[in-house]
Amino acid sequence: MMNIVLKFCQKLKIMIFWIWKQDGTPAERARGVAVGIFSGCFPFFGLQSLIGICLASLVRGHHLLAAMGTWISNPFTYIPLYLFNYKVGAFILGKGDSLNNLSQLTQKQMWNQGLLISNRILLGSFIVGLISSFLMGCISYMIFKKLHKRKTFL
Repeated sequence: MMNIVLKFCQKLKIMIFWIWKQDGTPAERARGVAVGIFSGCFPFFGLQSLIGICLASLVRGHHLLAAMGTWISNPFTYIPLYLFNYKVGAFILGKGDSLNNLSQLTQKQMWNQGLLISNRILLGSFIVGLISSFLMGCISYMIFKKLHKRKTFL
């Protein structure tokens, strides 16, 4: 069992070093990470990587790092991330009308509830994505710049 864990850790380390050594300027790579994280904050399952790569093309960011940045949302983080995004959106837009009696739920009320929830998740995803992508873009830029200087001086 320990041997499997050690092999996994070694492969993970190799993959992380491979990611950090990708071609491109520090700014291109940081923009890729930033738009990937921004895209990953939205609940568009299956489309996040495609959206991240398209946004990376628009901002001249690194495509692979954009796709990998979308991994901020994964099966382990879906519920906490989207619940947090909903709470941020609900804080800004307000809670809205809640239904007390689900047995009396009409189709129109169900659509209205869906719109209320969707609006709050999307607004929260936009705000959380904007802030987290800005922060991670700045942090990754500093890291990439430091690594780039080391590589040119070695």
